[in-house]
Amino acid sequence: MLNMSILRTKKRFSLILLCLLFSSCEETGFKDSKTFIDGRTASKQTLSLGKQVYLEYCMACHGMNGEGNGPASKGSIPAPRNLTQGLYKFGLVKNNALPTDKDFHRIIKKGLHGTGMLPWDVSDDQIDAVIQYIKTLAPQIWEGKDKSLVGEKIELGVDPYGLARKNSGVERGKEVYHVVANCQSCHQAYVTKDELNVITKKVTGTPASEFDPTIYNLKIQESEYYLYENKERRMKFLPPDFTWHTIRSANTVEEIAQRLCAGITGTGMPAWCGAIPDDDIWAAAYYTKSLMDLRGKHTERTLLIKSLEN
Repeated sequence: MLNMSILRTKKRFSLILLCLLFSSCEETGFKDSKTFIDGRTASKQTLSLGKQVYLEYCMACHGMNGEGNGPASKGSIPAPRNLTQGLYKFGLVKNNALPTDKDFHRIIKKGLHGTGMLPWDVSDDQIDAVIQYIKTLAPQIWEGKDKSLVGEKIELGVDPYGLARKNSGVERGKEVYHVVANCQSCHQAYVTKDELNVITKKVTGTPASEFDPTIYNLKIQESEYYLYENKERRMKFLPPDFTWHTIRSANTVEEIAQRLCAGITGTGMPAWCGAIPDDDIWAAAYYTKSLMDLRGKHTERTLLIKSLEN
């Protein structure tokens, strides 16, 4: 009898401990529904489920309160997103506005390449619930009247190249990257100065008069993001070398084109939709993908890098 009593006591203690750890008891759940500025009303049951999902899958990196300071965040590069800021990089919306639920769903389901943000194999209901809960972590952004709604989905024209004209896309993309959009002002150039001179003359009618001495260097960029411990200290980012680094939110030509179109919110990466023709965005995507395909191809990449040193 004594052993049974001890066993029951242990079970009760374990239950209480689980409630404390995962905040799944009724008293720590949501008492009311919430309506967000995107027009979505989340029931208290949905928000409570979202909190449980968050604590199980997200808290270790993003922290108990979403500040990006979870126990697994130490030493993480890049640092987990501070979700209390309500600023998100990888939406596919116009004007760097708030992402849609579909954007959140895509990121949670697919993850972000080369980061601790893994693809999560959870149900659609769980994803939807945790999305609504994440919004409660930044009430100053997602709640209240007289605020801007979430962004309008970007609209990018149909790919004018396709597999049949892929090489044409790459060649035009090289011109867009180095002259039209001047991408090397943040990233780096991938052509020799002689070739850049030829490209510049072809596109503008005038050869390049001088070259930036940092043309083959990646340039550290400012951002609007901050870590939980210091709101005044903004994080800095190093743009990727497309032949070396993993691109976090894009892998295919279509994904790259969409990212170029939308830009990356809170960073120096602008939205190119409307700034240059859609055909040029697709061309730049083909060229960027050709650079990304050199990753892991040691001989080809070495030849390219050595050509730039001369």
